Amino acid sequence: MNLRRDVFQAIADPTRRTILLLLTASQSMTAGAIASNFDTARPTVSKHLQILTECELLQQKQTGREVYYHINAKKMKEVADFIEPFRQMWDERFNKLESVMKDYQNKK
Repeated sequence: MNLRRDVFQAIADPTRRTILLLLTASQSMTAGAIASNFDTARPTVSKHLQILTECELLQQKQTGREVYYHINAKKMKEVADFIEPFRQMWDERFNKLESVMKDYQNKK
């Protein structure tokens, strides 16, 4: 049975979020270069890379014997676009709360 990976389950893991941040900062890296940033076994990092690739958050490019991983900007934008309305809603709610708190402080 082939399970389809969910992008939000993938980014829920702190190691995978760190991998995404590393690749955002450096454009592309090999699995070994990524693994060198963690205190875990390389197969563990490879599994994280596999999950991120299956979710299409990462893409692979083979150059000679090396496989380079890089961010799939299109997929990341899809995720960001999905999250944006929720971010806006929470920003509005926090702004209202801040306004209520300021009014309360001013009435003291």
